[in-house]
Amino acid sequence: MKKYIYTVMLLFIAITVTQAQRMLPKQKGLEISTGILSDNKIGNDYYINIGVTVNGKNGNYQLSALEYTHQYHNYKDLRIPQETYTAEGGYSLFLLGDTRKNITLNAAITGVVGYESINRGEALLYDGAKIVSEDNFIYGAGGRITFETYLSDRFVFILQGRTKVLWGTDLRQFRPSAGVGLRFNF
Repeated sequence: MKKYIYTVMLLFIAITVTQAQRMLPKQKGLEISTGILSDNKIGNDYYINIGVTVNGKNGNYQLSALEYTHQYHNYKDLRIPQETYTAEGGYSLFLLGDTRKNITLNAAITGVVGYESINRGEALLYDGAKIVSEDNFIYGAGGRITFETYLSDRFVFILQGRTKVLWGTDLRQFRPSAGVGLRFNF
C-alpha cells in the first residue's frame, strides 16, 4: 500500500513542479491574425496579418508583421475596393498578467509603411465618374492592446484591438480594427 501512496505522491509532485516556462527571452513565435475594420460600417472590410515575435525580458517582445487590408467604398450601386499592403515593426510591453504568464495584457507601439491601391488603379468608373483619390505609398504609426492566453505550451490565443494613423493617404488617416489571432512559439 505504501508503494502506491508514494507513487501517487511522486506523480502529483512531478505534475505540479514541471510547469512549462513561458515567454523565455529570445524565444521566437509565428503569429497569424485576422479581424474586421471598425469603420462606421461593419461588413466585408477585413485584414489578414502574419508576423514574427521575439521575446525579451519580463514578458515584453519585439514584433514584425506583414498585413493585407481590404475595404469597400460604396458609389451608387458599385462597390469600389481599397487594398492596403503594409509592413510594420515595433515593441510590445507587458502590462498585466499572472506570475506564470498564462494570461497577459500587452500594449504595443509600431511603425508602419506600405502601399494603398484604390479600385486596383482604375481612375474611371463605368458611368464616366473619376476617382480623385490616388494610389499612394503610406507611412505612419500603429498601436494595439492584446489579451493573450496560452492554450498549450506552444499555442497562444490573442484578442486584440488595434489602430493605425497613416500619412500619405487620400482617404482616412485613423484606422481602428479588432481581431483574433494565434501564435505558435518555437
